[in-house]
Amino acid sequence: MSRASLDKKPTEVASMFDGIARRYDLTNDLISLGQDRRWRKHTVDAVAALPGERVLDLAAGTGTSSEPFADEGVEVVPCDFSVGMLQVGKRRRPDLPFVAGDATALPFADASFDAVTISFGLRNVVDTSAALREMLRVTRPGGRIVVCEFSEPTWKPFRVLYTDVFMKLLPVVAGAVTKEKGSYEYLVESIRTWPTQPELAHLMLDAGWEGAAYRNLSGGLVALHRGIRPA
Repeated sequence: MSRASLDKKPTEVASMFDGIARRYDLTNDLISLGQDRRWRKHTVDAVAALPGERVLDLAAGTGTSSEPFADEGVEVVPCDFSVGMLQVGKRRRPDLPFVAGDATALPFADASFDAVTISFGLRNVVDTSAALREMLRVTRPGGRIVVCEFSEPTWKPFRVLYTDVFMKLLPVVAGAVTKEKGSYEYLVESIRTWPTQPELAHLMLDAGWEGAAYRNLSGGLVALHRGIRPA
């Protein structure tokens, strides 16, 4: 299977994720040393959804990020443009209403969600600003957004170690598990070229979100970004 390019053409990126869907969750646990579960818990806490609220979980993949919401009585809709990922998730959690959709043209009505969240997926979208505007469109006035994404470590020695050592090892380790090294070479490159924390906050403001703020996790390796749709 060919890897996607940084042009991030939706068909290429979706096909790439289709190819690694079966072992995607296992690989995430291995390469993050289990930290991905902690980051997702912080995301769920930041969304702070109440039972009965409706949450859109974009780039939901196999639904691991959606499960905590559903288990707490929240009406969560997992959405992803990789049909392969959705199929794996549906087999595991048939109770979740998986929906195939592109973040830049969401198949949902205006103001139909109390909150929207996306974990480790916004950087894979072809047009970040368009996706942020679409998320704003489908969120009710006063509703919120939470973005969990890889970011720039704040401590320089760790940033150098992360960039020069870990990022070179990641495709090798992930490739040994998934047999798709090229996919993780793309993922590393997408992290390298991703906006910094302040840059993403500005993109959110430009898209129409208010009160854009972020909190670093794991020394800035990951950042949680939050915003509110104007009432």
